[in-house]
Amino acid sequence: MSEDISQLTAFIDGEPYFFKNGETVLNVVDRHHGRGHVPTLCDAPQLKPYGACRVCSVEVAMQADGPRRVVASCHTPISAGMHIFTESPKVRRLRKNIVELVLTDHPLDCLTCEVSGNCELQTVAAKVGIRGVRYPAGANHLDRPKDHSHPYMTSELSKCINCSRCVRACDEIQGQFVLSMHGRGFNAKIIKGLDQSFADSSCVSCGACAQACPTSAISDKFFSKSIEATKKTRTVCTYCGVGCNLTVATKGNEVLSIQAPVDAEVNHAHTCLKGRFAFKFYNHKDRLRKPLIRQADGGFKEATWDEAYDHIVTNLKRIIADNGPQAVAGISSARCTNEENYLMQKFIRHVIGTNNIDCCARVCHSPTAWGMQKSFGTGAATNSFEDIEFTKCILVTGANPTEGHPVTGARLKQAVMKGTPLIVIDPRRIEIVPYAKYHLQLRPGTNVALLNMFARCILDAGLVKKDFIEKRCENWAEFEAGLRKLDLDELEKITGVNKELVRAAAIEYASAEAAMSFHGLGVTEHEQGAKTVMLISNLAMMTGNIGRPGVGVNPLRGQNNVQGAADMGCQPHQGAGYFEMNDLDVQKRYSEFYGTQTPSEPGWKIPQMFDNAIAGKLKALWLMGEDVVQTDPDAHHVRHAMDSLEFLVVQEIFMTETAKYADVILPASSFLEKSGTFTNAERRVQRVNATVKPLEGTKPDGQIMCEILQRFGFPQPDYTPDGVLAEIAQIVPFFKGATWENLGEQGLQWPIKEGGVDTQIMHLEQFSRGKGHFHYFDWKESNELVTNGKEFPFILTTGRILEHYNCGTMTRRTGNEQIVSKDLLAINPVDAKAKSINTGDTVKLFSARGEVELEANVTDEVKPGILYTTFHFPEAMVNNVTGQGCDADTLCPEYKVVAADVVRVNA
Repeated sequence: MSEDISQLTAFIDGEPYFFKNGETVLNVVDRHHGRGHVPTLCDAPQLKPYGACRVCSVEVAMQADGPRRVVASCHTPISAGMHIFTESPKVRRLRKNIVELVLTDHPLDCLTCEVSGNCELQTVAAKVGIRGVRYPAGANHLDRPKDHSHPYMTSELSKCINCSRCVRACDEIQGQFVLSMHGRGFNAKIIKGLDQSFADSSCVSCGACAQACPTSAISDKFFSKSIEATKKTRTVCTYCGVGCNLTVATKGNEVLSIQAPVDAEVNHAHTCLKGRFAFKFYNHKDRLRKPLIRQADGGFKEATWDEAYDHIVTNLKRIIADNGPQAVAGISSARCTNEENYLMQKFIRHVIGTNNIDCCARVCHSPTAWGMQKSFGTGAATNSFEDIEFTKCILVTGANPTEGHPVTGARLKQAVMKGTPLIVIDPRRIEIVPYAKYHLQLRPGTNVALLNMFARCILDAGLVKKDFIEKRCENWAEFEAGLRKLDLDELEKITGVNKELVRAAAIEYASAEAAMSFHGLGVTEHEQGAKTVMLISNLAMMTGNIGRPGVGVNPLRGQNNVQGAADMGCQPHQGAGYFEMNDLDVQKRYSEFYGTQTPSEPGWKIPQMFDNAIAGKLKALWLMGEDVVQTDPDAHHVRHAMDSLEFLVVQEIFMTETAKYADVILPASSFLEKSGTFTNAERRVQRVNATVKPLEGTKPDGQIMCEILQRFGFPQPDYTPDGVLAEIAQIVPFFKGATWENLGEQGLQWPIKEGGVDTQIMHLEQFSRGKGHFHYFDWKESNELVTNGKEFPFILTTGRILEHYNCGTMTRRTGNEQIVSKDLLAINPVDAKAKSINTGDTVKLFSARGEVELEANVTDEVKPGILYTTFHFPEAMVNNVTGQGCDADTLCPEYKVVAADVVRVNA
């Protein structure tokens, strides 16, 4: 260490202790003596120092016997040679006096309070020696009403101590600014919004305020700060690709509440409302609890697991004998663990004998994997979430992070509010747009045109990093030639975005010392999805924004384990570890490892599975945790495919729209009832730990797959998460150093080398493929608009909202249903006026495929000619109107461009 240790030593109660530059007095005391040695009320580890309560006061001096002064330890920087006195008579009297004053305006109902035993005020009062309050009773605020208006959030502000922790959590963590301190002096109080209830305010229900509150002044309906729980288990959230860590409190076999660990590197004491509150689906009355077998009359009959397995084995063996293994296919799930996905592809490839295995990455981020592999050699995020702290410019393309990836979205918003320039490329005016320096509101389907224009403007401005390109990239000349032939005026007409606005944004991105790119499904779910990913990669390479902190290309993965499902080989063209299945050496390697013949015939992607089912070539399909009838496009076509199958097996936790078509339904377990690993959007492999036992009659998906492998005679050991992970580490190179033990609580980012050495930043010295490859593509109009645009003049684009998750199977069975209970159709006021539509009207949305009825929401978040809706509710079945257009390279469906029309339904 270059610094002299003697220059970094201070004295706490006479003993010398080492400290680090930039630390406060409280930081050092907490580290060496444990949190609580110096009592605090307004301080919390997830918040910035505030210095309001003064309970953390200590005396300091620059000499042991020198003059002392009283300071708030939470925000006082420590310095070399400082002497700190944490328990002098003076500070003890001061702390006791402060707490007595607080208690004069606080209900003394500790025994019946929900946080009794876990109340920081109670703990601090005991520590400072409160045995009674000397001050006489006077005016107080004990009559403030309770607020139970919200499905989750509660407040009882008579117990508020005005520490402002809730306000700061809302501001510093979520960035929502819902809570504030209103009034002065004795009349100061916490208010929500414009002094509203939680339900009427703009609260997004993240719960950060409740977790930060030291009393029960702000809490939740699950009493998450109570001490009722007998066990707390750390696990990982099942919803989006952020991969938030959760601390799950249980008693017996019941989940009581969920909190966010303060030390979690991914989410730092923060979750969204889904992760923190939307867990009650796990034991909902609708959960499947016994295997079901379809009978001759079309109904289902409950069966034992042995009966269900026997029925499956008999039928699959019959179908293979009659039609060959290519007549069978499997679709795995990004909601399942790495181990479960790995076992699923192992079963399909090495027991059934076909490459017909795919997963829901097909319908969301398959273009990301393909495009980034072509550009960089690896189809995963180049950097880590923590790099948001170091970037100097943020580019968000086709993603709505505050709704789809809320914790990362909040982190991005915090960075922007601190001054980092934000560029948003999106057809909607999403929540983060008001914070953006530039919003390029393009017409859906014109990403390639817009990004070509963006790159050309960088080229024209002379901001290309030629040294980086010459050293680390290839095919620049072809890309440059393509850019130089572009007509920017024509691209301006195509995209609907002023070229000078694009130029200004491009210069902002290219001029930044470090620029970080994020993209989502608004990039991938297009006919030119993979090409768009390659163009985003081009931008990073041409500006040198690869291989260092605060830069890179970072996909915001839609589901919790989209990255992991693909890593594990749940795709027809690549096996576990992304080895190409048409490579003879790869086939030999897999055959030797598994002891079975590796299939060589090309497998089918999900859309091809549906087509081949209808054509009579695909006879049997096994679905693990996927509701394709509701979530895949052109639901009529998907239903036709399900009807055409001879045999359908579905592993599920609820009777989904797809499960209704099954011949056998196997009741699976939720994420709270299983152990394994998830891989988040930053390649972080994290342990998922079972918090309760599986619901009676159900089994974890991994156990199901092991048992079916055994039924087919494969020598598969019983399921253990560490055992399957160890097998994965033998065949997947970038998991080589991963073990259940060394993943620890924080996980590791792949590639994981032997000894558990992980990788925060990819492509440091060279790209995984050697040299980064530039690609040029001309923009092409969507076939959907070419074919149907005249008859259906609007462009419909779809997405998801904060409160719900994809098909809503889980969130619709929680309190989230009380917050948002239907899909809405966003329509611009100009179009609404022309169609005589008002907010709240029932409208018919229709396309060449079908029609649905929705409630209208008149808003300027979309431009004239554009419609937007979500697809969370089966009552609406929005995918009745979406089409079969897909990305040319990966067959990812084009959910984002649908030729449609809309009319008001007469009352």
